[in-house]
Amino acid sequence: MELQDSFELFSALEKLKLLENSPPLWWPAYGTFEVVVGAILTQNTQWSRVEQSLANLRERELLDASMIAQCHNESLMELIRPSGLFKAKAANLIRLCRAMIDDYGDFETFALSVDRDWLLSQKGIGPESADSILCYACARPVMVVDAYTARLLNAFGYEFESYDELQEWCEAGIRGYFDTVQFPAAFARFHGMIVEYVKGNSKGKVVSLEHLV
Repeated sequence: MELQDSFELFSALEKLKLLENSPPLWWPAYGTFEVVVGAILTQNTQWSRVEQSLANLRERELLDASMIAQCHNESLMELIRPSGLFKAKAANLIRLCRAMIDDYGDFETFALSVDRDWLLSQKGIGPESADSILCYACARPVMVVDAYTARLLNAFGYEFESYDELQEWCEAGIRGYFDTVQFPAAFARFHGMIVEYVKGNSKGKVVSLEHLV
């Protein structure tokens, strides 16, 4: 089956009510600094492990950019150990928070002012992490694409040569059907629905389209 555009896929996913038991915009703590931390911690690991690390940070009242910026590397490593790769992630988080404070002063200003180029210039942040921060922490009109997105579209027969090409295809159809003010929520929900669908309808790396066609 060939999709007319990404809005057709969005509509098919929405009918399945995949986000019924999730926060409204899928990512927990949408619009807060916690999302920035989660976007770093979730690299190469399962979200359940990230939740353990976030709980540790919350218990120590460290889910704050200025607090992490002042944190000792070894202390942070222990708190985020459940997320794996904790040595690199601790160093990257401290470095990112220091840069955030130096360049923007606080998270609120960062959320309003940061751009993708700044994020990509930070060590440990690639396109997916940068877009996750822009979409879910900063409420920007940016679509996150990932391995789940590629796998679902591959099942429909689509092949994309780059992250940017896949992202552009996903965003284009949505932009044609929603008002500008609706873009942030639409992109956030679209990515969330894709992840939930692929998680629930895959055998190995093969995605079933049974519920979508």
